[in-house]
Amino acid sequence: MNSPADAAMLSNLENGSGDADALESVQDPVIAQVDLVANAAMVRATGGISPAAVGNAFMDWLAHLSMSPAKRAELASSATHRWKEMLPPARGGTNEAVPGVVSDKRFADPAWQRWPYNLLVSAFTQSEQWWDEATHGVRGVSRHHADVVGFTVRQWLDFFAPSNFIATNPVVIDETLRSAGANLQAGLQRMLQDWEKNSPGNTAAKDKAFQVGVNMAVTPGRVVYRNRLMELIQYEPAGEKVHARPILIVPAWIMKYYILDLSQDNSLVKFLVAHGYTVFMISWKNPGSAERNISFDDYRSMGIMAALDEIGRISKAPDVNAVGYCLGGTNLAIAAAAMARDKDRRLASISLFCAQVDFEEPGELSLFIDESQVAFIEAMMANQGYLDTRQMAGAFQMLRSNDLIYSHYVNQYLMGKPEVQNDLMAWNADATRMPYRMHSQYLRSLFLRNDLSENRYRVKGKVASLSDIRIPVFAVGTVTDHVAPWKSVYKIHQAVSGDVTFVLTTGGHNAGVVSPPGSHHRRYQLAHHAPKDAYVDAESWQKQAHSVEGSWWPAWEKWLADRSGTWTAPPPMGKPLCKAPGIYVLEP
Repeated sequence: MNSPADAAMLSNLENGSGDADALESVQDPVIAQVDLVANAAMVRATGGISPAAVGNAFMDWLAHLSMSPAKRAELASSATHRWKEMLPPARGGTNEAVPGVVSDKRFADPAWQRWPYNLLVSAFTQSEQWWDEATHGVRGVSRHHADVVGFTVRQWLDFFAPSNFIATNPVVIDETLRSAGANLQAGLQRMLQDWEKNSPGNTAAKDKAFQVGVNMAVTPGRVVYRNRLMELIQYEPAGEKVHARPILIVPAWIMKYYILDLSQDNSLVKFLVAHGYTVFMISWKNPGSAERNISFDDYRSMGIMAALDEIGRISKAPDVNAVGYCLGGTNLAIAAAAMARDKDRRLASISLFCAQVDFEEPGELSLFIDESQVAFIEAMMANQGYLDTRQMAGAFQMLRSNDLIYSHYVNQYLMGKPEVQNDLMAWNADATRMPYRMHSQYLRSLFLRNDLSENRYRVKGKVASLSDIRIPVFAVGTVTDHVAPWKSVYKIHQAVSGDVTFVLTTGGHNAGVVSPPGSHHRRYQLAHHAPKDAYVDAESWQKQAHSVEGSWWPAWEKWLADRSGTWTAPPPMGKPLCKAPGIYVLEP
């Protein structure tokens, strides 16, 4: 008898979302189940990283490096040169600035320029640069394998950085002497508290200073619709008149929706309501084992399409302006393509925040996505029916290990500094899970095969082509996005057939989007592209686009206002199931 995982794969095939590889994997369910169990056991030992994927990358690199005598000679010469570059500070015992590390936040303190710490920094920096040369530019190595090897080596180097150890960190040594060790005592206490807080099964509130429904996600509204995958929130109007066309916001299910309704000074929802918009928000259920067979298309049909049906029933509006964030934006683009194909006119425009539709160059996340790694992830999900929050968070932390792991370790545990929390950090700790079937389909169909941008992605048995989208598009990319790199997001210009207004803003995947007016050190670039205009590549666009100080929200609001109809009385509120923020967002 087929296991649930095999049944999901078979169902995918029946619905046109599987492939020949999946078919082969379910021909003998007993063998498939044994392999899943074996791989699942290995997952626990390797932290979710496929040893085959990493091993293949290193074998490719080593084999081609062994056949490249000129490259090896170049590396030997580079090592000799770098050793000589490193020596002068050591010989003289002087306090010299180390070239090339000024921009490295780990070594920004002047204490690092004292001897012998400047020697340690120089040696570490030269090692980083040498290994970057060694892992890249080897003729014959695939780009993916070179990136995996380079990333893996960089993780090891970051772990052994002199900033991470008491004896080699002059800033920690100075603080320890100054405070008579109080910093280490405070750091140990904080480490034990964090260990207890993050231990499995601990359901205590992560941060009582920021609580959903108390001081986050408090814009007045009500849940007006609920199914087994989402709740639909309708927000109360702020005045006696509103724009005629409602807004539907589709957040990613990789995050909880209230990143767009944080504290009242940081809420995009409040900003829109205050400017006279009728706002509806999808709040996704945090899936568990019972939701293992929810598909990627279910998020379209039971999420976006069900929400449009309900908004039409409540507001009587013939169409809406829809907004999609991250994975929610990808799914919104798919829905828009299918609706355009089927002559469904209920979308007047779409706004896509940090949302990719072309996954050919998805950034550093591709390091964790190849056939071997996806098979490993599927084994990891098979028994529990979902991708756990810790397993998913680990991959994102590794992409920014210096910012998210080691800086926290040094500041909190070695320096003993109190952690300064804010609403965005509290939201980030409120993680979500991914259903097994959906996540497998997402990785294989979009990341591995890039079906959507290559016109192979099917909705209800027929191809949904992005080129059918002719409604206006407002797309936002962020400069330092590690999840959806802005140059990948920019490819929306080549995908759709309508007007595209593109914004590139400072910040990352989350902080760049949560950018209310008055935010400090914010800047954005904006340009409009009409269908008749010649294509401009991303680099040229960045050089040419007009730059503006401040938040991009007002520019987007002006774009929305031009597409939101006349002012009218607010539509009636839907029948309340409960008050916002609802039930699903509170489920652990």
